[in-house]
Amino acid sequence: MAVTGAMVTRCAFLLPQCMGGSTVVRGSGRQTMAFSSSSIPTLSLRAAPLRHSFMPSSTRNFHSCRVVFSKCVTREEGEIDSATYRVFLSDETGRPMSPWHDIPLDAGDGRFNFVVKVPKDTRRKMEVATCEPFTPFRQDINENGDLRSFPHNMNWNYGLLPQTWEDPQVLNRDVENARGDNDPVDVVEIGERQAKLGEVLKVKVLAVWAMIDEGDLDWKVVVISVDDPKAHLVNNVADVEEHFPGTLTAIRDWFRDYQIPDGKPANRFGLDNKPAEKDYALTVISETHAVWAKYFKW
Repeated sequence: MAVTGAMVTRCAFLLPQCMGGSTVVRGSGRQTMAFSSSSIPTLSLRAAPLRHSFMPSSTRNFHSCRVVFSKCVTREEGEIDSATYRVFLSDETGRPMSPWHDIPLDAGDGRFNFVVKVPKDTRRKMEVATCEPFTPFRQDINENGDLRSFPHNMNWNYGLLPQTWEDPQVLNRDVENARGDNDPVDVVEIGERQAKLGEVLKVKVLAVWAMIDEGDLDWKVVVISVDDPKAHLVNNVADVEEHFPGTLTAIRDWFRDYQIPDGKPANRFGLDNKPAEKDYALTVISETHAVWAKYFKW
């Protein structure tokens, strides 16, 4: 049974960032079960295959979601620009939905669903609250408790691929043995329209950057909305360079430098500091989706 967020009691699954009493629910989760840290098995680090065992497109499998997906409705709670601010998703009937677990990854016809967490030309660093029931959006918080905003506007729509997870117990042999960053896969959508927080766009995959943030592998998949006027012109890295000149380099430089004002080092990029092609990106998506299905699909 795929994750649907309805009818049944979900179990809780502890992520490293949820230790100390907090849980992240499997699926949407009407109820959670508490686990102690001593009950969590110790897993050995393992190497991710990626380039070493490329999967042809005919063998990729994306688990379907039983949610009848038509339109998401957002609901705000708390005061904006406060630590209590949350944005929840629900379907048209009012049933709560998790933007991480309940939106299907596969949009059909080789396209994917992309959930917006930072609209183009905005600065609030919104994230999915993976430790909270229904995984709402919330503004990220610094170690000192301050709300996080980017030092300058995000130049593209930024968000996540639902039903994916970058496993921190996996070392990637292609990318300096960096481990997954413990979050859904990040997405940069380069179309012209500013989307809204919580909006779901059907996108086509174009490329991927392998960003390394203090030793963690943080994929940045580059996509374009299928409704963008230029969508039919771009299918790979060369097309993006032709029709969106300088954009791939601008994405790399933006994410390389954005944490420097916070006193952190510049991020680095693997795969020879170049964007990987569409087929490589599709393998990243397939493998991180399989990991999500292993741990979170109910």
